[in-house]
Amino acid sequence: MRNKILIAVALLFSLGSCKDYLDVVPDNVPTIENAFSLRNTAEKYLFTCYSYIPRNGDYIEDPAMRGADELWTLHTDHLSILMAKGFQNVVDPYFNFWSGRKTGKPLYQGIRDCNVFLENIDKVVALDDEERARWKAEVLFLKAYYHFYLLRMYGPIPLIEENLPISVGVEEAKVERKSIDECVNYIVKLLDEAIISLPVNIQAEATELGRITKPIAMSIKGQVLIMAASPLFNGNPDYKNFKDNKGVALFGDTYDPEKWKVAADAIKEAIDVAHQNGNKLYYYSENDPASVLLSAETNLKLNIRNSITAKWNPEIIWGNPNIRVTENQKQAQARLDGNVIGLSTTGSTLSPTLRMAEMFYTKNGVPINEDNTWDYQGRFALKKATTNEKYYIKEGYETVKFHFDREPRFYADLGFDGSIWYGQGKKTDTDNWYIQAKTGQYSGPIQTGQYSTTGYWAKKIVNIENVYSGTSSYTIVPYPFAEIRLADLYLLYAEAYNEYYGPGDEAYHYINLVRKRAGLETVQDSWTAYSNSPTKFTTKSGLREIIHQERAIELAFEAKRFWDLRRWKKAVSALTYPVQGWNIRQETAADFYKVSTIYNRTYNFKDYLWPIMELDLISNNKLVQNPGW
Repeated sequence: MRNKILIAVALLFSLGSCKDYLDVVPDNVPTIENAFSLRNTAEKYLFTCYSYIPRNGDYIEDPAMRGADELWTLHTDHLSILMAKGFQNVVDPYFNFWSGRKTGKPLYQGIRDCNVFLENIDKVVALDDEERARWKAEVLFLKAYYHFYLLRMYGPIPLIEENLPISVGVEEAKVERKSIDECVNYIVKLLDEAIISLPVNIQAEATELGRITKPIAMSIKGQVLIMAASPLFNGNPDYKNFKDNKGVALFGDTYDPEKWKVAADAIKEAIDVAHQNGNKLYYYSENDPASVLLSAETNLKLNIRNSITAKWNPEIIWGNPNIRVTENQKQAQARLDGNVIGLSTTGSTLSPTLRMAEMFYTKNGVPINEDNTWDYQGRFALKKATTNEKYYIKEGYETVKFHFDREPRFYADLGFDGSIWYGQGKKTDTDNWYIQAKTGQYSGPIQTGQYSTTGYWAKKIVNIENVYSGTSSYTIVPYPFAEIRLADLYLLYAEAYNEYYGPGDEAYHYINLVRKRAGLETVQDSWTAYSNSPTKFTTKSGLREIIHQERAIELAFEAKRFWDLRRWKKAVSALTYPVQGWNIRQETAADFYKVSTIYNRTYNFKDYLWPIMELDLISNNKLVQNPGW
């Protein structure tokens, strides 16, 4: 049912409504009183509050897109790569969402605008009680979300519960950071207040798509609580001496397992409401009649690709209203034929790392270094594809064994030398594009600054409806970034459940729903039959490792892993590694398929929390800097 899915799309794909939605400054409104004297000017102020939503999923503006170990790029001057190389700083920090600098949105300004709205919305006369309550709930959500976003980045933050009067003294205007628990409790309180009056779904699609709903708010509440339960924020001994300017501890020093139960309960409630709203895992065969003309292998790949790129997708709980995924697609699209000299409409620079390619399972649904039937030691030997692999690899093409007998998500998410690329104007199993990535071949490093630096492409984020042409402009069909989708909630719930209760049918059930959609057997069956650690799923630590890898695979290139690694306190170990790919400047398979190190990356303890800009510390001596900065 279209009125129950993908909350944020219409405003993105209707020029008129998108313009109104982003018209964030009320026209000819010199005073707050005038702004809230009429319904239409008050509504514009509501949209002002929405306008601060960060552009998550944008490869330029979102640090999480390239901040983990998933993607690298030729553009080494981009802020996310500079940050990944260790050049973050306190003088003018990258992605400064505190002050609104270096591509960061000014979220504290957004919070102040939310407070202005909440303080004045009751002045609007021409507004019925139900609509007023809903508008308040939306802004309460936005206020909570902006606090959450800052908390996730900076750790303990000042809470701006209400705006100070203009007459307040300088010292009174200086705010101080609150403890992690105080921040979490306040954010959850705001969300609980918002949830009461938010609609379950959007009825007036033509004018209101893009507005916050109950499932969105409940999902964000679950994310806040699982962050609070995770090792970075839950009794982290590394921060036991992190105190404010009065000597008050900002982090608790005792691990509280009950936080996992609170998170699990909240996420399960969000899942139940999403189900009631009609949200479900996306299957291509249920959404496109053309699926009957395709092989089972291609249908599996499209289950996965379309779960984030298909418009009106029933799996999407929140599509980010402030980003249309366009430029990302251009930078992820490989050149697919030889008529491309001088063509500048495919960037090809969003390059998955070899580390990410290793992350995907074998066809048996277990890690490549655990599968007792898969030749891990011989994975870099050359092999020619046969008719058995024709839906995944070009028949007769020579590549490495590493690319054979992998799970469907490997072939859905990644483009690589010899791989089939479905869509882009070709939608059959008999006539498909495929990649030729070596030097001198059309997908290889032909044009300066427009090729994959690793020999892989992030195919997953490219819409199959785009039309590729070697002789004219590449036609891109945009889609809203999937801020929250159901598979994400399923895996979060399994994680929280396992951390509190340990392995059990409830956790297995939700992991296995995601695996089934990806064409895999259950965790229990796969590990028992194929893993050299056949009982791994029966222990809390073992299932934790499985869930972490399942999230890395299922949510690849969706800007989730960066935050996951931080909250799990695994970023230092995971992100101190050599960024590697293939030796792309070679013409033969024997030379091309040699592992090449692009950059030796390090990640330090201080990088877990963003630095506060020095100028802000000078302006407000009640603030304290984050550890290590």
